[in-house]
Amino acid sequence: MGINLSIKHFKSIFQQSIELGKVNVFIGANGSGKSSLLEAMGVLSGAISGRVDNEVLAHRGVRLGTPALYKSSFQKMDRIPRTLELGIESRLSTGLWNYSVNLSNPIERPKPSWDYFTEGLYYNDKKIFGRSQASSGKVVGYPNFEVDSNKGWLSFLQGIHSSSTEPINLQEFYDFFKDYAIYTPNTATLRGIQPDTSQRDPLGLFGGRLAESVEELLDMKEELFGSLDIDDLYELIDWVDGISVGKPNKDMVAPGVTTGQKAVKFTDRYMRDDRNELTPYDSSEGSLFVLFVLILAMHERSTKIFAVDNFDQAMNPRLARKVTEVFTQKVIEHNKIALLTTHNPLVLDGLDISNTDIRLFAVERNRKGHTEVNRIVVTKELLDEGYSLSKLWLMGRLGGVPNL
Repeated sequence: MGINLSIKHFKSIFQQSIELGKVNVFIGANGSGKSSLLEAMGVLSGAISGRVDNEVLAHRGVRLGTPALYKSSFQKMDRIPRTLELGIESRLSTGLWNYSVNLSNPIERPKPSWDYFTEGLYYNDKKIFGRSQASSGKVVGYPNFEVDSNKGWLSFLQGIHSSSTEPINLQEFYDFFKDYAIYTPNTATLRGIQPDTSQRDPLGLFGGRLAESVEELLDMKEELFGSLDIDDLYELIDWVDGISVGKPNKDMVAPGVTTGQKAVKFTDRYMRDDRNELTPYDSSEGSLFVLFVLILAMHERSTKIFAVDNFDQAMNPRLARKVTEVFTQKVIEHNKIALLTTHNPLVLDGLDISNTDIRLFAVERNRKGHTEVNRIVVTKELLDEGYSLSKLWLMGRLGGVPNL
């Protein structure tokens, strides 16, 4: 599975093309454009799903803004670009897909939805459809349809059967990318004391439905959490020797603390048997983040491609290193694609970048302010110096650091 993502004129990204693996970690200074990269993929996913507006973007975790904020506007540009240009080339089990879209929304009088200025799809280098504001679209094997300019053709056509004897199934490509989301879990939502407004399944963007998802993956009879041995989970959360899900015990929750219908319950191995049960409200926030990211990697209903902004959040550096190692194994095992940002050097030490499915990228701004994304390839000569990836990053040998 190979994916090439192209972005032009989106925020600080003037023009970039990125070849992704299955696990992709982006490092860089604050303001370098890491989150913008994740968001560009969110806009593209919205376009594939059939519409780009605030509701669609918020559902994918993209920060909402006006067209003026989304379009690049560097100091030496003669004019602000008319369109955002996004594209993705992906080799899936059915073949090679290439989708591109130019999205337009006037800065002076913004519209609720972005228009599809151009849109096209190729399958194994054969044109499936193309559209533009200057010409009518030609769709192989389909009659001509009138589709509003703010609605995507790919979404419209993937549900229609071709009249040809060998119909091209758009479903795999459509399903793979349409539900992409950027997850930014926060402690209050993970604890269940703050609602998650994103309403996604199996997990909300901010940490909602954690208890329900844990319950779905937890199999104490087989001693498994998803595809992970339960003992391996307990190794990550080393103060725990039992996890369950149930209705919150009022005796264990302080008055005035709001909880959901279900809660994850941790058994503290060091406490007395009659006082060893902890709810998410009382337990380590790092433990909740561990469960959250592992669910994303293993749950059958979690989206096939997703991002986690600030992957290392709330985790001790050494825990982050081990979780990264386990997480990458599970993402690859379950045939998903993950895009991660981090500021924790030890996350890098959990990456086996000799595996081409695992890729590390440095994100930096050049002299013009344009975001540049470069894959970091660590040579044998560099590794032979005996430094870890975390040390090399802190030394400035990998890039992705501020000029301080």
